Amino acid sequence: MVKHAVEANFDGLVGPTHNYAGLSWGNVASKSNVRAESNPKEAALQGLAKMKRLADRGYVQGILPPHERPHIPTLRALGFEGADSQILEQAAKSSPSILAAVSSASTMWTANAATVSPSADTADHRVHFTPANLSAKFHRSIEHRVTGRALKAIFADEGYFAHHPALPSVSQFGDEGAANHTRLCGGYGEPGVELFVYGQVAFNDQAPAPKKYPARQTLEASQAIARLHGLDDQHTVFAQQNPNAIDAGVFHNDVIAVGNGNTLFYHDMAFLEEERVLADIRSRLTGAELEAVRVSSEEVPIEDAVASYLFNSQLLKTPDGMMLAVPGECREVASVSRYLDTLVQSGGPITSVEVFDVKQSMRNGGGPACLRLRVVLSDEELKAMHRGVLLTDDLYERLTAWVKAHYRDRLSQADLADPMLLEEVRKALDELTGILGLGSIYDFQL
Repeated sequence: MVKHAVEANFDGLVGPTHNYAGLSWGNVASKSNVRAESNPKEAALQGLAKMKRLADRGYVQGILPPHERPHIPTLRALGFEGADSQILEQAAKSSPSILAAVSSASTMWTANAATVSPSADTADHRVHFTPANLSAKFHRSIEHRVTGRALKAIFADEGYFAHHPALPSVSQFGDEGAANHTRLCGGYGEPGVELFVYGQVAFNDQAPAPKKYPARQTLEASQAIARLHGLDDQHTVFAQQNPNAIDAGVFHNDVIAVGNGNTLFYHDMAFLEEERVLADIRSRLTGAELEAVRVSSEEVPIEDAVASYLFNSQLLKTPDGMMLAVPGECREVASVSRYLDTLVQSGGPITSVEVFDVKQSMRNGGGPACLRLRVVLSDEELKAMHRGVLLTDDLYERLTAWVKAHYRDRLSQADLADPMLLEEVRKALDELTGILGLGSIYDFQL
């Protein structure tokens, strides 16, 4: 039976250690701002402003909390000993790159937090969650345990929600979560088509693969998640990302394609077998015809798509069609700005474009789509989840005050070794779990 459902967006709240360490090889924006001084307070307030703007428009907007950083348990596991302050001092002196990695605020990009399958698609008719192992990058591979705790705290009712551990943290099962996963459907409560996009086939050395930058998602990982979530062939399409796009800096599929409802907005370099992918989606999609909006390389060169993060935008359903929520950088790249002006006049499914300021996130390689995890929920599932993380006017005011009270407005790489920063982070997060009503989810609280 088809149920009424909504697509909720759960944005990552930017953490107090937001900094520019350039940790992500293959992410052009991340590498280009290495060691610049960041502004964690501004970053968090920009993220909250984006959430509030969408909540005010009537979208269900939730929050996922940042993680404890620097992560002392990881440093201890790597052989650093003594009091927390001594561990920070040792790491800063002997292994500053490791200290930078365990201090990353990359959990802000919750498109990488997990893969989520709605109950309309799954065999047991529950919403399924699998935290991404993010094994391609050390600084992100340490996230999935706390991410899993947070998701279980928010979606705790086992009658409605199913939680799986992350896949084995090895390259053959590299999983980057919803950044390589899109759901297309006629209506949110109707059975949909889950599009899994992978960069390479791990167990086939002869299969196409990028040459310059690593492919972070494997076919084997995508197939494993589909099995865990109880998805059948009618609900899945597996598509290989164009290796040339990865080598051009498209490290995730959400940097070159975004979908919502029955609309797929993508660049002509997005998929290795474009026509087959579209045909597979069309043959499985029920309740609506696929609206494929294709952007050619002549209109927007791949380099401009990466520089502007045109496709790392949020595609949101409105009463008048689809709204594309783009980062401000899209208006700074001439070809992209011209394209957006013609897009809304084309008579297609995307009827409006709105600009969002997420500059602090963009400098580290994450646009509006990176900042949110989409969770389709029926009315009953929405009631069953922990609602303390859903943004209201009151919660927005409390979180804005919380950020202003606890976050620094300047942070450099040298500051990561400051024991006071760790104390500030723990005090802030302890207060945050109280505000959101999440209980104890951090290692320092257990």
